[in-house]
Amino acid sequence: MTVSIIRFGGSNCDRDAERALEHLGIDAEIVWHEDGLPEETTGVVLPGGFSYGDYLRAGAMAARAPIMDDVREAAADGTPVLGVCNGAQVGCESGLTEGAFTTNRSARFQCEHVYLRVERDDTPWTAHYDEGEVIEVPIAHGEGRYEIDDDRLDALEDDNRVLFRYCDEDGETGPAVNPNGSKHNVAGVLGERETVAVLMPHPERATLPDIGSTDGQGVLRGFESAETGV
Repeated sequence: MTVSIIRFGGSNCDRDAERALEHLGIDAEIVWHEDGLPEETTGVVLPGGFSYGDYLRAGAMAARAPIMDDVREAAADGTPVLGVCNGAQVGCESGLTEGAFTTNRSARFQCEHVYLRVERDDTPWTAHYDEGEVIEVPIAHGEGRYEIDDDRLDALEDDNRVLFRYCDEDGETGPAVNPNGSKHNVAGVLGERETVAVLMPHPERATLPDIGSTDGQGVLRGFESAETGV
Protein backbone atom coordinates (compact mmCIF):
# COMPACT_ATOMS: atom_id res chain seq x y z
CA MET A 1 0.00 0.00 0.00
CA THR A 2 1.15 3.55 -0.70
CA VAL A 3 -0.38 6.54 1.05
CA SER A 4 -0.24 9.71 -1.03
CA ILE A 5 0.32 12.87 1.01
CA ILE A 6 -0.93 15.82 -1.03
CA ARG A 7 1.36 18.84 -1.00
CA PHE A 8 -0.33 22.13 -1.83
CA GLY A 9 1.40 25.47 -2.00
CA GLY A 10 1.71 26.34 1.68
CA SER A 11 1.53 22.80 3.12
CA ASN A 12 4.08 22.41 5.92
CA CYS A 13 3.15 19.17 7.70
CA ASP A 14 3.58 16.86 4.72
CA ARG A 15 7.05 15.70 5.78
CA ASP A 16 5.84 15.19 9.34
CA ALA A 17 3.07 12.93 8.03
CA GLU A 18 5.47 11.04 5.78
CA ARG A 19 7.93 10.38 8.59
CA ALA A 20 5.19 9.34 11.03
CA LEU A 21 3.63 6.89 8.57
CA GLU A 22 6.98 5.38 7.63
CA HIS A 23 7.81 4.98 11.33
CA LEU A 24 4.70 2.79 11.53
CA GLY A 25 5.82 0.77 8.50
CA ILE A 26 3.27 2.36 6.18
CA ASP A 27 4.65 3.28 2.77
CA ALA A 28 4.02 6.95 1.99
CA GLU A 29 5.02 9.48 -0.63
CA ILE A 30 4.48 13.20 -1.05
CA VAL A 31 2.52 14.10 -4.18
CA TRP A 32 2.49 17.60 -5.68
CA HIS A 33 -1.08 18.75 -6.16
CA GLU A 34 -0.64 19.45 -9.88
CA ASP A 35 0.46 15.89 -10.65
CA GLY A 36 -2.71 14.00 -9.77
CA LEU A 37 -3.01 10.89 -7.62
CA PRO A 38 -0.62 8.06 -8.57
CA GLU A 39 -2.30 4.84 -9.69
CA GLU A 40 -0.77 2.92 -6.79
CA THR A 41 -2.45 5.16 -4.19
CA THR A 42 -4.20 3.15 -1.50
CA GLY A 43 -4.70 6.02 0.96
CA VAL A 44 -4.62 9.82 1.03
CA VAL A 45 -3.47 12.35 3.61
CA LEU A 46 -4.47 16.00 3.32
CA PRO A 47 -1.79 17.48 5.60
CA GLY A 48 -1.61 20.54 7.80
CA GLY A 49 -0.19 23.91 6.91
CA PHE A 50 -1.47 27.08 5.31
CA SER A 51 -2.45 26.12 1.78
CA TYR A 52 -2.52 29.20 -0.43
CA GLY A 53 -1.91 31.35 2.64
CA ASP A 54 -5.42 30.57 3.96
CA TYR A 55 -6.76 33.32 1.69
CA LEU A 56 -10.54 33.56 1.26
CA ARG A 57 -11.16 30.88 3.91
CA ALA A 58 -8.74 28.31 5.27
CA GLY A 59 -8.69 25.38 2.83
CA ALA A 60 -11.07 26.98 0.33
CA MET A 61 -8.57 27.39 -2.51
CA ALA A 62 -6.91 24.00 -2.07
CA ALA A 63 -10.36 22.37 -2.07
CA ARG A 64 -10.74 23.57 -5.66
CA ALA A 65 -7.43 22.18 -6.89
CA PRO A 66 -7.91 19.61 -9.70
CA ILE A 67 -6.34 16.84 -7.60
CA MET A 68 -9.30 17.07 -5.22
CA ASP A 69 -11.48 15.61 -7.98
CA ASP A 70 -9.19 12.56 -7.83
CA VAL A 71 -9.42 12.50 -4.03
CA ARG A 72 -13.22 12.67 -4.03
CA GLU A 73 -13.40 9.88 -6.59
CA ALA A 74 -10.98 7.75 -4.57
CA ALA A 75 -12.96 8.41 -1.39
CA ALA A 76 -16.19 7.38 -3.12
CA ASP A 77 -14.48 4.12 -4.10
CA GLY A 78 -13.55 3.40 -0.48
CA THR A 79 -9.96 4.63 -0.42
CA PRO A 80 -9.14 5.87 3.10
CA VAL A 81 -8.72 9.65 3.25
CA LEU A 82 -7.53 11.55 6.33
CA GLY A 83 -7.51 15.36 6.59
CA VAL A 84 -5.48 16.89 9.42
CA CYS A 85 -5.70 20.55 10.54
CA ASN A 86 -5.48 22.52 7.27
CA GLY A 87 -6.28 19.20 5.59
CA ALA A 88 -9.44 19.01 7.69
CA GLN A 89 -10.38 22.46 6.46
CA VAL A 90 -9.72 21.32 2.88
CA GLY A 91 -11.80 18.19 3.50
CA CYS A 92 -14.80 20.18 4.70
CA GLU A 93 -14.48 22.80 1.97
CA SER A 94 -14.33 20.09 -0.70
CA GLY A 95 -17.44 18.30 0.60
CA LEU A 96 -15.70 15.21 1.93
CA THR A 97 -17.21 15.87 5.35
CA GLU A 98 -19.94 18.03 6.86
CA GLY A 99 -19.39 21.41 8.49
CA ALA A 100 -16.56 23.93 8.37
CA PHE A 101 -13.66 25.14 10.47
CA THR A 102 -13.46 28.84 11.25
CA THR A 103 -11.68 31.36 13.49
CA ASN A 104 -10.94 30.22 17.03
CA ARG A 105 -13.10 31.66 19.78
CA SER A 106 -9.95 33.38 21.10
CA ALA A 107 -9.26 34.93 17.66
CA ARG A 108 -5.66 33.81 18.18
CA PHE A 109 -3.41 31.07 16.85
CA GLN A 110 -3.21 28.31 19.47
CA CYS A 111 -0.45 25.74 19.80
CA GLU A 112 -0.80 23.41 22.77
CA HIS A 113 -1.48 19.85 23.84
CA VAL A 114 -5.12 18.85 24.28
CA TYR A 115 -7.06 15.82 25.44
CA LEU A 116 -9.45 14.02 23.10
CA ARG A 117 -12.14 11.52 23.98
CA VAL A 118 -12.62 8.66 21.52
CA GLU A 119 -16.32 8.60 20.69
CA ARG A 120 -16.39 5.22 18.95
CA ASP A 121 -13.92 2.40 18.38
CA ASP A 122 -15.41 0.68 15.34
CA THR A 123 -13.88 2.81 12.58
CA PRO A 124 -10.48 2.41 10.89
CA TRP A 125 -9.27 5.61 12.57
CA THR A 126 -10.24 4.55 16.09
CA ALA A 127 -9.93 0.75 15.95
CA HIS A 128 -6.73 0.91 18.01
CA TYR A 129 -8.45 2.73 20.87
CA ASP A 130 -11.32 1.93 23.22
CA GLU A 131 -14.55 3.91 23.15
CA GLY A 132 -14.30 6.56 25.84
CA GLU A 133 -10.49 6.41 25.93
CA VAL A 134 -8.71 9.74 26.41
CA ILE A 135 -5.65 10.51 24.30
CA GLU A 136 -3.30 13.49 24.27
CA VAL A 137 -2.28 15.16 21.00
CA PRO A 138 -1.19 18.67 19.98
CA ILE A 139 -3.15 21.35 18.16
CA ALA A 140 -1.69 24.22 16.13
CA HIS A 141 -4.31 26.35 14.42
CA GLY A 142 -5.95 29.73 14.16
CA GLU A 143 -9.12 28.51 12.46
CA GLY A 144 -10.00 25.30 14.26
CA ARG A 145 -13.49 26.04 15.56
CA TYR A 146 -15.86 23.45 14.11
CA GLU A 147 -19.12 25.00 12.95
CA ILE A 148 -22.23 23.43 11.48
CA ASP A 149 -25.91 24.35 11.61
CA ASP A 150 -27.91 22.74 14.40
CA ASP A 151 -30.00 20.48 12.18
CA ARG A 152 -26.97 19.02 10.43
CA LEU A 153 -25.15 18.67 13.73
CA ASP A 154 -28.11 16.72 15.12
CA ALA A 155 -28.00 14.48 12.04
CA LEU A 156 -24.23 14.03 12.45
CA GLU A 157 -24.73 13.04 16.08
CA ASP A 158 -27.62 10.71 15.21
CA ASP A 159 -25.46 9.01 12.57
CA ASN A 160 -22.65 8.60 15.14
CA ARG A 161 -20.16 10.38 12.90
CA VAL A 162 -18.31 12.31 15.60
CA LEU A 163 -14.92 10.65 16.10
CA PHE A 164 -13.26 12.78 18.79
CA ARG A 165 -14.27 15.48 21.25
CA TYR A 166 -12.10 17.86 23.23
CA CYS A 167 -12.17 16.91 26.91
CA ASP A 168 -10.18 16.98 30.13
CA GLU A 169 -7.90 14.17 31.23
CA ASP A 170 -10.88 12.41 32.81
CA GLY A 171 -12.92 12.52 29.61
CA GLU A 172 -15.29 15.30 30.71
CA THR A 173 -16.33 17.78 28.02
CA GLY A 174 -17.54 21.38 28.23
CA PRO A 175 -16.56 24.98 27.44
CA ALA A 176 -13.63 25.01 29.86
CA VAL A 177 -11.81 22.25 27.94
CA ASN A 178 -12.84 23.38 24.47
CA PRO A 179 -9.73 25.14 23.11
CA ASN A 180 -11.32 26.82 20.10
CA GLY A 181 -15.08 26.96 20.70
CA SER A 182 -16.03 24.04 18.45
CA LYS A 183 -19.71 23.07 18.61
CA HIS A 184 -20.30 20.17 21.00
CA ASN A 185 -16.50 20.05 21.58
CA VAL A 186 -16.12 18.32 18.19
CA ALA A 187 -12.49 17.71 17.22
CA GLY A 188 -12.93 15.17 14.41
CA VAL A 189 -15.72 13.80 12.23
CA LEU A 190 -16.38 11.11 9.65
CA GLY A 191 -17.56 11.55 6.09
CA GLU A 192 -20.41 9.56 4.63
CA ARG A 193 -18.00 6.62 4.49
CA GLU A 194 -16.14 5.58 7.63
CA THR A 195 -12.95 5.48 5.57
CA VAL A 196 -13.02 9.29 5.33
CA ALA A 197 -12.22 11.43 8.36
CA VAL A 198 -11.02 14.91 9.25
CA LEU A 199 -9.68 16.17 12.56
CA MET A 200 -8.13 19.40 13.73
CA PRO A 201 -5.47 17.99 16.14
CA HIS A 202 -2.22 16.55 14.77
CA PRO A 203 -1.84 12.76 15.27
CA GLU A 204 1.39 12.77 13.24
CA ARG A 205 2.95 14.98 15.90
CA ALA A 206 2.10 12.40 18.56
CA THR A 207 3.52 9.34 16.81
CA LEU A 208 7.32 9.32 17.14
CA PRO A 209 8.51 8.15 20.58
CA ASP A 210 11.59 10.39 20.56
CA ILE A 211 9.52 13.59 20.46
CA GLY A 212 6.90 12.83 23.11
CA SER A 213 3.44 11.27 23.14
CA THR A 214 2.62 8.37 20.83
CA ASP A 215 -1.14 8.64 21.38
CA GLY A 216 -1.71 9.63 17.75
CA GLN A 217 -0.36 6.40 16.30
CA GLY A 218 -3.75 4.72 16.34
CA VAL A 219 -5.24 7.33 14.01
CA LEU A 220 -2.54 6.82 11.38
CA ARG A 221 -2.87 3.05 11.69
CA GLY A 222 -6.31 3.64 10.25
CA PHE A 223 -4.71 3.17 6.85
CA GLU A 224 -3.82 -0.40 7.84
CA SER A 225 -7.24 -1.01 9.40
CA ALA A 226 -9.04 0.25 6.31
CA GLU A 227 -7.11 -2.26 4.23
CA THR A 228 -8.00 -5.20 6.46
CA GLY A 229 -11.47 -4.08 7.57
CA VAL A 230 -12.67 -3.20 11.06
